[in-house]
Amino acid sequence: MAQTAPRTLIRMQERTLLRPRRQGRRHPLVATLMALPLAALLLLVFDGWETVATQASSVGVMLGR
Repeated sequence: MAQTAPRTLIRMQERTLLRPRRQGRRHPLVATLMALPLAALLLLVFDGWETVATQASSVGVMLGR
C-alpha cells in the first residue's frame, strides 16, 4: 500500500505532459471568429439583417463596458 502513492503521482505527471490543461479565458477575437459562421448562417436562413444589426449593436455596447 505504501508504494501506490508514488506511482499515482508519476501517472498524473505523465497525463499532464501528454494533455496539458488549458488555463485562462479564450481571447475575444477567437470567440468572435468562432461565432461569425453561425451568425452568417442565421442571417441567411432568417433573412433578418435588421435583427442581426440590432443584436450586434447590443453586443458591442455590452463589450464596451
